Amino acid sequence: MNQKITVNVIGGGLAGVEASHQLSKQGIKVKLYEMRPINSSPAHKTGFLAELVCSNSFKSSNILSASGLLKEEMRLLDSIIIKAAYASRVESGESLSVDRLLFSKEIERIISKDENIEVIREEICSFDKDTPTIIAVGPLPSTKLSNFLKDFLGRDSLHFFDAVAPIITKESIDFNIAYYKSRYDKGAPDFINLPMNKEEYLNFYNELVSSESVVLEDFEKNVFEGCMPIEVLAKRGVKALLFGPLKPVGLEKENEKRSYAVAQLRIDDINRSTYNLIGFQTNLTFKEQKRVFSLIPGLKNISIVRYGVMHKNTYLESPIYLNNCYQMKDYKNIYVAGQISGVEGYLESASSGLIAGNYMAKQILGTQFVPLSTNTIIGSLANYISTKQKTFNPMNANFSIISQVEMKDKRLKKEFYVKRSLKEINEYLGNKND
Repeated sequence: MNQKITVNVIGGGLAGVEASHQLSKQGIKVKLYEMRPINSSPAHKTGFLAELVCSNSFKSSNILSASGLLKEEMRLLDSIIIKAAYASRVESGESLSVDRLLFSKEIERIISKDENIEVIREEICSFDKDTPTIIAVGPLPSTKLSNFLKDFLGRDSLHFFDAVAPIITKESIDFNIAYYKSRYDKGAPDFINLPMNKEEYLNFYNELVSSESVVLEDFEKNVFEGCMPIEVLAKRGVKALLFGPLKPVGLEKENEKRSYAVAQLRIDDINRSTYNLIGFQTNLTFKEQKRVFSLIPGLKNISIVRYGVMHKNTYLESPIYLNNCYQMKDYKNIYVAGQISGVEGYLESASSGLIAGNYMAKQILGTQFVPLSTNTIIGSLANYISTKQKTFNPMNANFSIISQVEMKDKRLKKEFYVKRSLKEINEYLGNKND
């Protein structure tokens, strides 16, 4: 390939504009296709590029958090999203939050001035496998494009989930309370169990049924026929959860009486560093999830790496189709970025676009490169979506997916991760002495 080639980028969200920016920086011409405002999705309100449809927060800027480190990695790699976020920042303590309208307008301003990027307001319903293309669509791609992708990949390649329970870190679980056991001792004792007495259960129950839920948009209300949010189930009666996700039968701790209720956690990653709260699919606000679920004994210091959500989402079974460059394994001219690739979160989506655009540019220019490793948050996300797993679910940035080290001091461990990550990013950029 050569730099005279034009790359098609499908989707003008966070991933699409980031991919376009990275390609343009290296002299590659881009046609950026965005169907809005001609054909909008139910979630969007404007026709601006990179519209934030949910929160206006990009989470913590503390570099000792996974989110903060991701921001710094992206800043070093010249992220347009990070630039626009700081240009439209509003006060929110340690978090990086933005005025969402100013943010999108800043993105529009930067992109419109870029002579290498042509924005085309048109719905793309298909693509050619031999034309350099980055598919950078979010969780609600158009029906036509979704159907084309399913036909293109030759199998039921798109997953739809209506209910997701929170995923938490093992590190935040109190094992003075928690214990390992499988129900009725069937199979290996791989589940973590959190027992409650009657008083603890009633306290949790009362807070759960009185907690605040997310207000659903009309397009989301027909999604829940086959699932039940835990807070809705709880409202059916004070003992409803005892016959469902908090059923204690078969989870008795050795030489002890049966607990009144037991919450159970299931392994969620190969490293056994994150766990899924079984049966806790929820529509609670993120703030309420942390508050209410921390009332479960053993989860006082709960650290949630992926919050529960109750809406339709669309994503590839990426480990089958993508490598750790977000490139399709069978179609080298096609890259996939954004939430459809299996990352979840604003900056995670943007980082996938950053990497896809950067690597495709190097492919076009014939430049040798080594993908970022799992010593970085960006590389870890790319590794996560391309690694075969028993059950593949979208993932946020968190320290449990990077290459681990054994250190008792949690702060020193995080400082090590930061130093190691930034060293690799600088080396990737050719800044050997940084």
